[in-house]
Amino acid sequence: MPRLRTLQEIVLFNKTSFASRQYSEKSAATTQPDSAREESFKQACWNGILPEILPELFSPFESTAQLYMWQMRECEHMLTMEMGEEPIDLDFSTSIDPYCFLEIQPLN
Repeated sequence: MPRLRTLQEIVLFNKTSFASRQYSEKSAATTQPDSAREESFKQACWNGILPEILPELFSPFESTAQLYMWQMRECEHMLTMEMGEEPIDLDFSTSIDPYCFLEIQPLN
C-alpha cells in the first residue's frame, strides 16, 4: 500500500493587521515601514513561526509528521507557502492558490 503524502498549502495576505504584527525581532522599532513589516513577516514564516501563530492548521497532522516549508511564493498582496514531509508536485486543480487554479479554469 502506498504511503500517504501530505501537502499543506497556506495563503496569507500581507496587507492585513495579522501580517502587520511584530513577529520577529523584539527590539525592532514598532513603527516600521510597510516594506520592512512585510519582510519581517516573510522571514518569520521561513523561520518556522507558522505552527505557533496558526496552531489550528497543524493540529490535524500526526505528532510524528514533521512538515517542512518547501516553497514560498510572494505575490503583490499575499504569500503562498507549500509545506510537507517531502517536496510534492502541486496539483493546480486542487490548489488554493488563485494564481494556480485560475490558470486552468476555462474561459467564457
